[in-house]
Amino acid sequence: MANKFEETNGDLEDLTLETRGNVAVITLNRPDKLNAWTAAMESSMRSALAACAKDDAIRAIVVTGAGRGFCAGADMNLLQSIDPDAGEERELAKTNAGATYDWDRSLGPDISAHMTGRFGYMPQIPKPIIAAVNGPCAGLGMVFALWCDMRIGAEDMFFTTSFAKRGLIAEHGISWLLPELTGHATAMDLLLSARRVGAEEAKSVGLLNKMVPTQELVNEAVNYAQEMAETVSPRSVAVMKAQVWKSRFQSLSEAIEIGDSEMQKSFASEDFKEGVEHFVQKRAPRFTGL
Repeated sequence: MANKFEETNGDLEDLTLETRGNVAVITLNRPDKLNAWTAAMESSMRSALAACAKDDAIRAIVVTGAGRGFCAGADMNLLQSIDPDAGEERELAKTNAGATYDWDRSLGPDISAHMTGRFGYMPQIPKPIIAAVNGPCAGLGMVFALWCDMRIGAEDMFFTTSFAKRGLIAEHGISWLLPELTGHATAMDLLLSARRVGAEEAKSVGLLNKMVPTQELVNEAVNYAQEMAETVSPRSVAVMKAQVWKSRFQSLSEAIEIGDSEMQKSFASEDFKEGVEHFVQKRAPRFTGL
């Protein structure tokens, strides 16, 4: 009998979904087009991430690309067919219309009011999303990667914003995300020049958490995610993810107040009891997320 992931995978276009232990691996799957982003891919990504969010067995999510690239940006056929007067009727824009998210968002501060637009649902998923960037990552592909919580890059990958070379502008929040990661001057450089940024530079400016040999990339990302799945509280992860995203809209005093409140809630959780007991008993943890 097919499990919920197998059932979900059968409905996906332009990407695949599999599990490795407690880690979901989502692979953008248009290798002949360097995984250029399509409306079908976007709809499938929403479905895949929603399935991950709702499955208690999944503790972390890795996203990568099939073949030699992560994502070359929006599919050029879609860009060529854009009607400048179509507005929200554009094919990619319509994928966000009326989207709702029904997973549990009760842990941590509510960030839904701040997280709008195409990728605003990603910070609301109570599990870490790790981009395993395996090659070219451009335009819309780079935007998507920056909405992930972390990025691990292959030695031969590169980022490019691309927009200025297409007569476009900073879209879908990258004008906010990029300076948060790299600082103002570097963000301006990368947006205005649209130049390529290789893995070593990407790591040095804060775009990558880690750089690894290309052939080891996905295994490295999955092993890191699985280690989190086995050793840390999923409740703690969900709360802290919401805290960090929320902090960008708070003063220090507000962040401290929420932290104090959330700590009191943690003291009453089963995961806190387990966190103390497994340490005292010198055994592996058995966190439940409760």
